[in-house]
Amino acid sequence: MIQLIIKSMRPRQWTKNAFLLAPLIFDKQLTNPTALFRTLTGLFLFCIISGIVYILNDILDIQYDQEHPIKRNRPIASGKLSVKSALIAAILLSCVTVTVSIILSWQFTIVALGYLFLNIAYSRWLKHIPLIDVLVVAAGFVLRVLAGVVLIDVERFSPWLFVCMTLLALFLGFGKRRAELVLMTDDARNHRKVLGGYTIQLLDQLIIIVLSTTIIAYSLYTFSAVNLPENYLMMLTIPFVLYSLFRYLYLIQVEDAGGAPEEVLLSDIPLQITIVLWGISVVGIIYLS
Repeated sequence: MIQLIIKSMRPRQWTKNAFLLAPLIFDKQLTNPTALFRTLTGLFLFCIISGIVYILNDILDIQYDQEHPIKRNRPIASGKLSVKSALIAAILLSCVTVTVSIILSWQFTIVALGYLFLNIAYSRWLKHIPLIDVLVVAAGFVLRVLAGVVLIDVERFSPWLFVCMTLLALFLGFGKRRAELVLMTDDARNHRKVLGGYTIQLLDQLIIIVLSTTIIAYSLYTFSAVNLPENYLMMLTIPFVLYSLFRYLYLIQVEDAGGAPEEVLLSDIPLQITIVLWGISVVGIIYLS
């Protein structure tokens, strides 16, 4: 049963919680042992919280998931894990996670609970409202960054990063909706009600708008953020960002890659290599320049 519960928590999707590391890295505290420990602990707790959200989401969406060609194989939708057992596991994990969070930081606890309740509202109501559904998902990424901020003694974390990460989350969110719409074709609305409020044409327009804004915002960050080297070396990372965004767009529009961004990330080697090179460049410029 434990294996089924862990599978329902979707560990493959925990990669999104890496946004919590942003304040640690960009505030030049990666070499601070205390800050590193607190951030990694917070990252682990957020992974558990994310898992709890996925369990609750699968419970609420059991009927829709059973009609989906892929999601019907999930433990709860397939009947391998009973709703009662999944709900008990979610409650127990919530109690343990909240207790540890309080010990770590009361500010972090507030952010974590805010993330949990926002996602419960999303699973129950907000995900059925076009545009609001993607905005709420983007808000979840912002809360991850905020959780990383309150865990450490932030000195000069640029607000530009909040803007960039919000826009990136919107880009990934609209891309996911487009992929779902293509996958489900005429049965899209029956699987997810909110897809009835979207069209491929609308999503393509939204993706282009957000993509363009993301590129502009990141470019402005590279030479205007207060905590970056004055030699503008951070601008050298722009090509990596451009290729990553273009590559993801190519995968969902030309290759018809799966709807979940984390699945695309974990399966596409060129995208993985580009992100690793971007990360190495960022750390090298911030810490060695």
